[in-house]
Amino acid sequence: MGSLPFLHDPLENSSSHLTKALDTEEFRKQGHMVIDFIADYYQNIEKYPVLSRVEPGYLKKCLPAESAPYNPESIQTILQDVKDHIIPGLTHWQSPNFFAYFSSTASTAGFLGEMLITGFNVVGFNWVSSPAATELEHIVMDWLADMLQLPKSFHFSGNGGGVLHGSTCEAIVCTMAAARDQMLSRIGSENLGKLVVYGSDQTHCTLQKATQIVGINPENFRAIKTTKSTGFALSPEMLRLTISSDRAKGLVPLFLCATMGTTATTAIDPLGAVCNVAKDYGMWVHVDAAYAGSACICPEFRHFIDGVEGANSFSFNPHKWLFTAMDCCCLWVKSPSALINSLSTNPEYLRNKASDTKQVVDYKNWQIALSRRFRALKLWLVLRSYGVANLRKFIRSHVKMAKIFEGLLRMDNRFEIVVPRNFSLVCFRISLSAIVSDDHYDGEEYNMVNEINRKLLEAINASGSVFMTHAVVGGVYALRCAVGATLIEEKHIREAWKAVQGQAHTILSACIVDSA
Repeated sequence: MGSLPFLHDPLENSSSHLTKALDTEEFRKQGHMVIDFIADYYQNIEKYPVLSRVEPGYLKKCLPAESAPYNPESIQTILQDVKDHIIPGLTHWQSPNFFAYFSSTASTAGFLGEMLITGFNVVGFNWVSSPAATELEHIVMDWLADMLQLPKSFHFSGNGGGVLHGSTCEAIVCTMAAARDQMLSRIGSENLGKLVVYGSDQTHCTLQKATQIVGINPENFRAIKTTKSTGFALSPEMLRLTISSDRAKGLVPLFLCATMGTTATTAIDPLGAVCNVAKDYGMWVHVDAAYAGSACICPEFRHFIDGVEGANSFSFNPHKWLFTAMDCCCLWVKSPSALINSLSTNPEYLRNKASDTKQVVDYKNWQIALSRRFRALKLWLVLRSYGVANLRKFIRSHVKMAKIFEGLLRMDNRFEIVVPRNFSLVCFRISLSAIVSDDHYDGEEYNMVNEINRKLLEAINASGSVFMTHAVVGGVYALRCAVGATLIEEKHIREAWKAVQGQAHTILSACIVDSA
């Protein structure tokens, strides 16, 4: 029988050099070491393959200990293991050669904000638990609402208000729960099985996940088909037809998620038109602007959310493109009472004079969890440290670099742009004409070009120099080049283009040999 490490004599640990869980001088010393470690990581980040090359189960082999150490280990030893074993298992999201998904932007101010949040370590579930946490959240949410030119009805001063969540999924779950309860209060809880949720086939899968969590019948989830002719945006006409069909079956339209900047291609649903359709049926409309919402602080992009005044709620993620670091999702609602009625609890052990007066916000009633982080602090640091002017400049620089990549693609007739670029995402592929000379294409040839582009993406990512992801829209396999890493410069765009061209040349040359 093996030994049990935790049954040793407790006096064995008496000579340990660590005697306190929080020693201010030790924290000062080790904190400097960790900051230096992170700074060195960023200095050398381009040396790492962007996409991790480890195999499943690699870490157990590198760190074979069967249990946690009985005696303390030094920070130097731990950081060495991070360098030797953890970093090789990371996909380097902050690399300037990361063009996958949508970036999770970081910044000095975002990091420092996280340090302060962790350092204070408050749990701001209600006002009295840390008044500054609640009141600063009011301030930054109204600041951001002003930056986005959101209607007054979403501001606290307009009887609306904003709250910080960890993710879009949380925001949609909370708003859908509010919509559900509002509707059931009118039609009776026995009709839960009749409620229907709507999005497009380009809406993020978060909507379907929220539907499951909130208890909507899975058969009552509608992903309305989009087409290239509408830029893969949700068609108001198709939405109305779908709703009318459901109503004829005795179903009850509940919730519409409209998207400003879909994940696959950054398609933009026509907010004004779809909100008008939803209004005719008394539906809750949520606008998901997770990625592209940040761009709307720039006047030239604000028109993309025209019509938002017809929505009930709006969210976007500063951790994606506003340099705030994970995790941070801003949600605004016109009717905070709808959230509170669905999500509030008031146990005796949390009762206090401030809450009883109804003069303060208790954010525990605006979210799923009771506990919450002081996220407003890092947003405040980012907004104050850079200012609106610089944040606009950062976003515009990414859009400019995406335009450069798009221009390079257009100069090479072997490639095509799959959908028009709206922000800093370019969707492209090797064109059919680069592979097949005949103008009459059949289904087999369409499948072949998709397979060739799949191989192109695999080759690009296997090189380690660049990481991109893909989307399939209208049956077309497209590569996604999402420009947004904090450290990116124009040289990285040109190097990425060289990587794409080089791998394409190899693959197309092989195709010519095979066909010969």
